[in-house]
Amino acid sequence: MTDLARGTQLFHFAAAFGAGGLLTLMVLCNGTLAAHGSLFFASWVPHLTGSGVALFLLIILRPKRATPIRPPLWAYLGGISGGVTVMLTSATMNTALALSGTIALGLAGQVVFSLFADVRGLFGLPKRLPKQRDYLSLALILAGSSILIFLGGDA
Repeated sequence: MTDLARGTQLFHFAAAFGAGGLLTLMVLCNGTLAAHGSLFFASWVPHLTGSGVALFLLIILRPKRATPIRPPLWAYLGGISGGVTVMLTSATMNTALALSGTIALGLAGQVVFSLFADVRGLFGLPKRLPKQRDYLSLALILAGSSILIFLGGDA
C-alpha cells in the first residue's frame, strides 16, 4: 500500500470516528431540545438548521454532480428516516438509557440492519453473506451495550 493510500485510509477512519462523535453531540443537543420542547421541535430545528447550512454551502462551493445519472427515488427518503431517528433518540436520551445507552443501542440497530441489508441485497447493494467476524462484532456490540445499560448506572 502506498503512502498516499495509507494517508487516505487514515483520513477515512478519522472522518468516520469524528462523525460518530458529532452524532453523539447531535443526539445530546436534540435531546436537550426535546426536554425543553417536544419531539417534533427537536426534529424540526436541526433539520431546518442543517438545510440552511447545506444550502449555504451549495451556493458558495457550487460542487459538481458526481455523476449525471439521477439517484433512485427512494434515495430522497433519507430525510424521513433522519427525522424519525432524531425524534426517537431525543426521546430515549431523556430516559434511564441516557446518552451512552441510546448511542450504544443505536449502533447495535445499525449493525443488525446493515447485516440484514447485506444478506438481502437491499437498495441495490451486492448480496453478501455475513462472516464469522460480523457475528462476533455484533455480539461484542450487544455485550457492550448491555454492560453500559445494566451495569453502567450511578455508583
